[in-house]
Amino acid sequence: MNMTVKMTSEELKASLQGFCGTQTYYTHWLKRFYYTDGVKFLADEAQAYWLLDAIASHQTGKLLSNPALREIQFWKLQVNTDQSACLVCLEDKDAEPAISQTINHTDFPLSEITLYLQSNGKYWVLMVPSEY
Repeated sequence: MNMTVKMTSEELKASLQGFCGTQTYYTHWLKRFYYTDGVKFLADEAQAYWLLDAIASHQTGKLLSNPALREIQFWKLQVNTDQSACLVCLEDKDAEPAISQTINHTDFPLSEITLYLQSNGKYWVLMVPSEY
């Protein structure tokens, strides 16, 4: 019988803050989309590969037609008490969302998280803030 013990949200937050830089860039199924050790840890521990898919799916002409979002994007997931959530893309922390996606139900363990998506012109890298 395979029994895994899940981290508490506090343990997960603390662990994520310990990532600095990355040893490995992991390839997403969207070929020009990579993610770091911290994001892989988050996706594994929180069973949240769907979050990577959601962010990758928004990398379209509509979003990228905004020059401010061609180099870096700030993605924030806010989980509500009813387990619905809102995923938004920001060009800066005080800006209005460029994209907003409602998620009807999630068991994501944190009440909120922000991820950074940076481009070098050829590909995108998704990272936790401490890896920036």
